[in-house]
Amino acid sequence: MGEITKTKPHTLMLDNRSRLAITGAEDVNGFNEEAVSVKTTDGTLVIKGSGLHIEKLNLETGDVSVEGKINAMQYIGGASKSKLSKLFR
Repeated sequence: MGEITKTKPHTLMLDNRSRLAITGAEDVNGFNEEAVSVKTTDGTLVIKGSGLHIEKLNLETGDVSVEGKINAMQYIGGASKSKLSKLFR
């Protein structure tokens, strides 16, 4: 029988468009002052803005904190489905 994987809860908390707290992060795919790409349990989140920097990064707990002027957030793709959920489509 296949193993069941637990996913971390995923939340976003935006404070005054200047600080974004993310939980459920699995990896940071790339970042610069204008964009940050974070792989989450719900898909890849792209944060766009200016003067962006990563204030906190702890992939063991899944916590990421981004500061700067945040203009947009967009999910690209979706969370990968388990093999079991693909059987019951």
